[in-house]
Amino acid sequence: MSGGLLVAGTTSDAGKSVVTAGICRWLARRGVKVAPFKAQNMSLNSFVTREGAEIGRAQAMQAQACRIEPTALMNPVLLKPGGEQSSQVVLLGRPVGEMSARGYHGGRQRRLLGTVLDCLAELRRTYDAVICEGAGSPAEINLRRTDIVNMGIARGARLPVLVVGDIDRGGVFASFFGTLALLAPEDQELVAGFLVNKFRGDVSLLEPGLDMLRDLTGRRTYGVLPFRHGLGIDEEDGLRVSLRGAVRESAVAPPVGEDVLRVAVCAIPLMSNFTDVDALAAEPGVVVRFVDRPEELADADLVIVPGTRGTVRALEWLRARGLADALVRRAASQRPVLGICGGFQILGEHIEDEVESRAGAVAGLGLLPVRVRFAREKTLARPAGRALGEPVEGYEIHHGVASVEGGEPFLDGCRSGQTWGTHWHGSLESDRFRRAFLREVAAAAGRRFVPAPDTSFAALREEQLDRLGDLIEQHADTDALWRLIESGAPQGLPFIPPGAPA
Repeated sequence: MSGGLLVAGTTSDAGKSVVTAGICRWLARRGVKVAPFKAQNMSLNSFVTREGAEIGRAQAMQAQACRIEPTALMNPVLLKPGGEQSSQVVLLGRPVGEMSARGYHGGRQRRLLGTVLDCLAELRRTYDAVICEGAGSPAEINLRRTDIVNMGIARGARLPVLVVGDIDRGGVFASFFGTLALLAPEDQELVAGFLVNKFRGDVSLLEPGLDMLRDLTGRRTYGVLPFRHGLGIDEEDGLRVSLRGAVRESAVAPPVGEDVLRVAVCAIPLMSNFTDVDALAAEPGVVVRFVDRPEELADADLVIVPGTRGTVRALEWLRARGLADALVRRAASQRPVLGICGGFQILGEHIEDEVESRAGAVAGLGLLPVRVRFAREKTLARPAGRALGEPVEGYEIHHGVASVEGGEPFLDGCRSGQTWGTHWHGSLESDRFRRAFLREVAAAAGRRFVPAPDTSFAALREEQLDRLGDLIEQHADTDALWRLIESGAPQGLPFIPPGAPA
């Protein structure tokens, strides 16, 4: 059996995904054969593996940190919210149905524990180390009975647990102590210690608190990671931007040409795979913003309608906000619009949906000669081809089947004037294609924008992962961390009352 570790957090967005990726990259650079694992994800940000399985994008990025191909074993359960109280359940990369939160936590989740433990065991037979990521907080006492992603998986696989806390939010000592003190004795004995994330300032000022925390809990802190801008990988639980803020990864380099290019992304409900625009934001001189008002489209050189888990709902939202009319006016005046996946479906003429929204026949915006029918079987694919004279790759995740009835071919969709549509996620990560597309947009917008000739999105991703590895290597006690991965939690860790309620 190989070594393993569960990276838990005091809260959602404490930095579990980033820390897991950083540990994976640090180990991979040491020559360790390592793999990531997350038993259960709740995310609209997903990816398609080479075998055609749908998993969370965070695990795909963590696999890249390990320098291996992602597989369904790395994220056996994916929940894709479709509303306030229901989600599509994706098991081992394939959708198996819709379920309410009460129905899932009321019994279905617990029955999946054997499946996720089997997946973890298979990874551990193959790799020297498996770095697991938890979800939310392990101290969610209302959900502990059915937990399969935090202490449930830790206890089932006897994994040591490292609890990450975001000190930038404040209250990190109380969060560490309270998280531990709300766990049952059998769970507490697996919690080896803590890791502070996003620290600003002089670490020496923090050290007395860490010493007191050790005295109170009998557990050490394995590192204090400094705050660094632009280190978010493909998170699962929400946008890395405020609703109408600029994408955080926007390049600070000046434009190559005389003008910048402004991109507005409609912040539609149940937005999925918002990472599609990251490659644009990485281009010097491209400014990407998420918007929710029609007047915010006025100075945009390109408007993107992104993917969504609720095509009809997003269409209704666009109409109610006045954004639909603004998009129609843009298209009529030959100003660039790009629809991706659900956004592509919205730009079409007609939608027939008895699957996702069960709304039946719905009129689209009519900007592309496309009719869409929702099928119960989900399309999951990794297509490749050429567009605008350049090679391009992507991935598809959709129930809507598009019938293209005119226009110029564009990937699997079409183009009509300056309105473009495709089901392909990730196509803009293909550097030569992205540059060709931006040149078309700049020409149509009348901007003297020139794409940088040497921007490599893949290289930027690798650089980002190396920076995460550097954080672990430079600011964590890696010798102690390796002993933890190899040998498990220290014996004789004290119990901190009161423990979990009965």
